[in-house]
Amino acid sequence: MDSSLPLRLQKIRAVTRRHFFGQAGLGFGALALNSLLARDGHAEDPSFRIPARVKSVIYLHMAGSPSQLDLFENKPALAKLHDTECPQEYLEGKRFAFIKGTPKMLGPQFSYKQYGETGQWVSELLPNLCRQIDDLCVIRSISTEQFNHSPAQLLMQTGNPLLGSPAMGSWITYGLGSENENLPGFVVLSSGGKTPSAGKSLWGSGFLPTVYQGVQCRTDGGDPILYLSDPKGVSRSARRKTLDALNDLNRYQHQHVGDPETMTRIAQYELAYRMQTSVPEVMDISRESQSTLELYGAKPGFVSKAESAADPRTLYKGDDATFANNCLLARRLVENGVRFVQLYDWGWDHHGSSRGESIDETLPIKCRQIDQSIAALLADLKQRGMFDETLVIWGGEFGRTPMMQNNVNKKLVKGFIGRDHHPHAFTMWMAGGGIKPGMYGQTDEIGYYPVENPVSVRDLQATILHQTGLDPYRFNFPYQGLNQRLIGPTQQGRVLTDILL
Repeated sequence: MDSSLPLRLQKIRAVTRRHFFGQAGLGFGALALNSLLARDGHAEDPSFRIPARVKSVIYLHMAGSPSQLDLFENKPALAKLHDTECPQEYLEGKRFAFIKGTPKMLGPQFSYKQYGETGQWVSELLPNLCRQIDDLCVIRSISTEQFNHSPAQLLMQTGNPLLGSPAMGSWITYGLGSENENLPGFVVLSSGGKTPSAGKSLWGSGFLPTVYQGVQCRTDGGDPILYLSDPKGVSRSARRKTLDALNDLNRYQHQHVGDPETMTRIAQYELAYRMQTSVPEVMDISRESQSTLELYGAKPGFVSKAESAADPRTLYKGDDATFANNCLLARRLVENGVRFVQLYDWGWDHHGSSRGESIDETLPIKCRQIDQSIAALLADLKQRGMFDETLVIWGGEFGRTPMMQNNVNKKLVKGFIGRDHHPHAFTMWMAGGGIKPGMYGQTDEIGYYPVENPVSVRDLQATILHQTGLDPYRFNFPYQGLNQRLIGPTQQGRVLTDILL
């Protein structure tokens, strides 16, 4: 290259035909394309699209993991073993988060009854949900590879126990886009006073473009999304002029640098501008009828003290309406075209080691917080004709042990009864969206291992993608030389065809 030429001419001379066509896609046409992709989903390879059964997903994640043995798994044999020493066969060669030595067996702490035409066993702690049992597919034989919260949550939500992979909501929004260009395709609502152990990485976009990351909306009485409102003294027209100036600067930078994240920044600014008018309306549950608010147990404007407490568990009340408000918001969001709504409710890690985390005292409180509103959500979706096109998922990141946790208390003490983490067998349920109601899978007599129709986390993910119209095996994103997938690189994940209508 002739170094005597000006730098600008050197650059022009160095651009070959191949380089030109390789970079042309990063110009102004790509800015428009990026906006379309964010709205309509990734369009490069339509082969991963299959007939969809659902338009939207509402995922209710109970962070910390509820005890399946006290909610859905009626085990009379475990009740007979209550307060006896755990057999060594369940301890030798096993890893536990907190159990030490030989713990005592812990029978179900609450009574069970059978409900519905399917005759499924449901705990007394769920008096409203039990009436909806014939709408649920209760999967009792799920297992995971992880037994600590953060990696187990990451595996469940991103398909990878390590940080850096896209959330399930990001994957689905990347594949399908949003049905409402004025709202994000992936929205996150939280309750319980804390974020899950794995933090906001659970709704990050990972190696996907950041336009697909989850947007967390607040329900504490302030703006639903921080910094969405115009500052005082700034009019809508002034905001538009400011945004236009920023976009001009970003386009100039993109022309000279070619960073694809610049396009994402422009798309996010434009989405935020549109959201200023759409989000406040959608997030205002006071627009609902009084009968709907009573159905959910929702309270417009309610702000729980637990949401800002250092240890929210000591402030939990059964009539806390935060989760109920979020359930109602979830219905409003999917009704307005949001593709994936993730609800995280913290406070389900019932070890019994300290006040506010016991099976006998805290679990009933947490169940009162969610029972009515989840049953209402299912009923509301049905009466609005949205049940068949909305997939509702409930569960935690793993289960709880059939033995008591004994690292603090060796004997049963009221208010301090708990179970350790249990990855080998736990319960989740799915409803709506082409899912066949009933019971799937079975565990042994004490709920330690699956003995019929075992289900892995990969199986769940493959089934969810399949129902949304994305082929879990072909749906991928090229990154670091591999075609990355939510279900991982192998064919381990299988679609659970037995539970599909």
